[in-house]
Amino acid sequence: MSLLVVGLSHRSAPVSVLERASLPADAQVKLLQDSLATEPATEAAVLATCNRIELYADVDKFHAGVAELSTLLGRHSGVGLDELTPYLYVHYEDRAVHHLLSVACGLDSMVIGEGQILGQIKDALALGQDLHTAGRLLNDLFQQALRVGKRAHSETGIDRAGQSLVTFGLQQLAGADGVDTWAKGKRALVIGAGSMSSLAAATLARAGVAEIVIANRTAARAERLVEILQQPGGTGVRARAVGMGAVDSELSAADIAVSCTGATGLVLSGDAVRAAVHGRPDGARLALLDLAMPRDIDADAHRVDGVTFADIETLADASADAPMAADVDKVRAIVSEEVAAFGAAQRAAHITPTVVALRAMAADVVAGEIARLDSRLPGLDEKERAEITRTVRRVVDKLLHAPTVRVKQLAAEPGGAGYADALRELFDLDPQTVAAVSRADRGRA
Repeated sequence: MSLLVVGLSHRSAPVSVLERASLPADAQVKLLQDSLATEPATEAAVLATCNRIELYADVDKFHAGVAELSTLLGRHSGVGLDELTPYLYVHYEDRAVHHLLSVACGLDSMVIGEGQILGQIKDALALGQDLHTAGRLLNDLFQQALRVGKRAHSETGIDRAGQSLVTFGLQQLAGADGVDTWAKGKRALVIGAGSMSSLAAATLARAGVAEIVIANRTAARAERLVEILQQPGGTGVRARAVGMGAVDSELSAADIAVSCTGATGLVLSGDAVRAAVHGRPDGARLALLDLAMPRDIDADAHRVDGVTFADIETLADASADAPMAADVDKVRAIVSEEVAAFGAAQRAAHITPTVVALRAMAADVVAGEIARLDSRLPGLDEKERAEITRTVRRVVDKLLHAPTVRVKQLAAEPGGAGYADALRELFDLDPQTVAAVSRADRGRA
C-alpha cells in the first residue's frame, strides 16, 4: 500500500482561500481523470465538501506523487499552486488511513461529530467507482471509512459532541432561546435544493416553522423537496417552491433565510438584504445562515441593522470554542484500532497473490509428476491412479499449509511487507505469474 492524500481544509486554510478553491462536480471528474493520467498514481478519489478538498491516490513514488497531486489541485481548484501550497497538508500510508477514518467519524469536521460527512464520503466513493479511478485500495479504504464512521456513531455518544453544520448554524442564530423556541411559527426561505439545503429545510420543519419557501434554479428539484416536506405523517409544515427570480421578494417576507447553492457568485447582495429588512416592525429581525462555499450571501450583511448573520467563517470560530465531549476519546480509540486492522488486512492481502502463485506452482508439479507416473506405470487402473493422486496432493498441501498460514500472519504485522519477496525468492516463483494473479484479483474488485 502506498496511499497518499494531499488536501486542504478549514483546519489548514482560511475561509477566503477555501471558497476560491471550491471544486464543482465537473472539475472533480477532470481532476480524477488527470490524476490517473499521471505516472505516479494508479488509483484516485476526491473528497470535496464546503470546507475541505482532498485528493486520495495510490502512488508508487512519494515525492513525485506529492508534487503531481499538488499541481493538479492547484490547476483544477482555481487557486494557483504558489498560493495554495502553504495551506496543503500531506498524509502517507497509515497516517493517510488515520486521517480519512477520523474525517469519517466527524473528528476533523468544523462541528465535531457531525454525521453529514458520511454521505459525502459515500458520494466520493461512488464517483471514483463510476469513473473507474477507485481500485481495490481506495474501494477498501472508503468502505472501511463508512463502516468506522457508522460504528463511531453507534457505539459512542459522539453525536452529543456536535451537530450537523445546519443544526449548529441555527443554534448560533437562535442563541439562548434554543432552535425549537426561536423558530416556532416563523417563515423560512431556503435557497437551494441540494443535500445541505434539504437538511436545513427538514431541520426547520421539525423545529416548528410555519412556512418554508424553497427557491432553486431547477424547478423540479424545488418541487420535489416541497413534496418531501409535505409527506403524510410529517411535520405538517406549509411549503411551496419558487424560482430564483423571486428570492428578493420572498426574503422581505421571511424571518429566516438559509442559503446553500453551488453558485460561483453572490446570491444575496448587501443591498438586497438591506431592502429586505427595510420597514420591518421594531424588533423584527432577519436571520441569515450562509452554508455555501463559496459564499452565497454578501459578508457585509452582518453589518446591516436588524440582521443576525452566520456563515462558514463565523461557525468555524464558534466551533473552535465548543467543549469537547468525553466520547471523542472513545472515537479516537476506535479510529486507532481500525487503522491497525486496515493496515494488517492490506499487508495480508499483499502476500495473497504470492501464496496463490505458490500453490499454483505446486499443483503444476503434482500434475507433472502424475503424468510422469502414467508413462512409467501405464497399467495402473483408475482407482489406483486416483488414490495416488490424492495422496500426493495431500502431502503437498500439508507441507505448504503451515508456512503459508504463518507467512500470512507475519505479513499482516508491521514491517511484514518483505515476506512476499522472501517467499518468491525461496520458491523461485515467476514474478510475472504473481503479477498476473494480482491483476486478476484487482479485476474482481
